Amino acid sequence: MRQFSVHTQEHTQFVNITAEVQHAVADSGIRQGVCHVFIPHTTAGITINENADPDVVRDLITTLERLVPWRGDYQHNEGNSAAHLKASLMGFDQTVLVQDGRLALGVWQSLYFCEFDGPRDRKVWLEIIPAG
Repeated sequence: MRQFSVHTQEHTQFVNITAEVQHAVADSGIRQGVCHVFIPHTTAGITINENADPDVVRDLITTLERLVPWRGDYQHNEGNSAAHLKASLMGFDQTVLVQDGRLALGVWQSLYFCEFDGPRDRKVWLEIIPAG
C-alpha cells in the first residue's frame, strides 16, 4: 500500500489529487491493472469529476451545502454531523483503471479529495494492483 498526505486550508475544499495518484501509479511500474484510492477519514471523501471548469467544483460545494447545511437538527456532539453526511454522500473510495502505466480517466476527469471539516492534514491510501 502507498499513501500520501493532503493539507487542506479551507473548511470545505475539493483538492485535485490526480497528479499525486498518477505519480504513485508511475512509480509502481504497473502497466495494466487498477488503482484503488481510499480516504481513511469520516469527514472527507473522494470523487471523480470535471477538471476543466472550476465552476463545477464550486457548484458541487454549493449544492452539498444546500442539501446538508452545517447547522441542522443533528445529534452528534462534536458538531460536525454535516461533514460526516457529506463525506458519506461522496464516498470514501474510487477505483480507476490503469492502462499503459497511466490512470485511465476521461479527458475532463480528475480525482478530487473532498474536505468537509478542515483545515486538516489528511491521508490518501492507494493500492495499485496489476491485471491478471
